[in-house]
Amino acid sequence: MALFLNRELDSGAAISVWEIVESEDELLSLSSVPSDELEELSLIRSVDRRREKLAVRALLNQLFGEKVYLGHHDNGRPFLQNSLTEISISHTKRFVAVITHAEESVGIDIESLDRNFAAVEKKALSQDEIEDLSEKNRDLHLAIYWSAKEAIYKRMSLSDVDFSSQIEIKKFTPRDNGEIEAVFTMPDGEEIEFELEYTIFEDHVMVWMVG
Repeated sequence: MALFLNRELDSGAAISVWEIVESEDELLSLSSVPSDELEELSLIRSVDRRREKLAVRALLNQLFGEKVYLGHHDNGRPFLQNSLTEISISHTKRFVAVITHAEESVGIDIESLDRNFAAVEKKALSQDEIEDLSEKNRDLHLAIYWSAKEAIYKRMSLSDVDFSSQIEIKKFTPRDNGEIEAVFTMPDGEEIEFELEYTIFEDHVMVWMVG
């Protein structure tokens, strides 16, 4: 079994990361998958995508010890249909990351640093954020920006969010680990402040938030 990381946070949340090293059949043997999800899996042509989905299930089985039923909000944010635990899920080809909390809303995102983040600058950053980009570590800076905004988007569970105008990341210097301050502007103009944390490991960036 490939539990890569299991970390309890001071906030009461827990982060778990699964490294996807198993074959599809091995993951199936580790997973308790509801029949409707098995039917959806059968329609996915990509083996890698099926393994990612099954790894999510394998990790959930280990965390909860019983079959859990996933539902999804309109923007795709998952929730547990048979538990009050708050949850957020993210995955890449290599890792699945899950954050849970008994009461507080949570958000998590994980991204491979092998990905090309050049499009993020035009798609998701404000002019102020672009001007704050590090020349020395530009690609890493872009990756952290994107992952942070994705984590906030997942936490908010809203549709049609403009990443460049509604999610503002305060100036920060990219490091191996750090904290980020951000502001989310609601459609009615209300501003909500957030604090996020991030870490770099195994050529991936992971950003999370609680509350």
